[in-house]
Amino acid sequence: MGRIGLAFRIFFDVLFRADAAEQVRQLKTLPPPVEAPTPAPVSKPAPPPAPKPPARSDALTLLETLQREARFLDFIQEEITPYSNEQVGGAVRDVHRGCQAVFKRLFQLGPAIDVAEGSPVTLSGNESAAQYRLVGNVTDRRPVTGVVVHPGWKAERCDLPVWTGAADSQQLLAPAEVEIPR
Repeated sequence: MGRIGLAFRIFFDVLFRADAAEQVRQLKTLPPPVEAPTPAPVSKPAPPPAPKPPARSDALTLLETLQREARFLDFIQEEITPYSNEQVGGAVRDVHRGCQAVFKRLFQLGPAIDVAEGSPVTLSGNESAAQYRLVGNVTDRRPVTGVVVHPGWKAERCDLPVWTGAADSQQLLAPAEVEIPR
């Protein structure tokens, strides 16, 4: 029986039966039933945060890549004064080739401006100060006309490898090499 049907039945019982009216009166004077406390929902403990991988500077990752693929650090750290120009030049070719390949692969370098060296250029003053460096007889007046000495560089992209090493090798750029005799 629905609530409406029950309400009509109780209404007519109370209206025509004295004992039913007394029962309803007693029910209405009782304090409301105490409801059992609803147990608090059991929350699952939050899982511990995943340990963060050790952070490493992108500059170190680039140096590591240049060392691994071009022996860049070996060349830069070597004292070259005792060597002849021919010996240095021979070493530079390999380092240059390797470094150039790394930069092409990771950055795809291009000129900062599309104006050839030696070409005239007029700057109105609205250009980005980061894009142009004025050299020579620099004044505060604009526009200025000059000659492009160097078109600058910009990276078309930056695809540095993601370092995934352990915290204790965070600063390591190249491992020590140990040759085992035969």
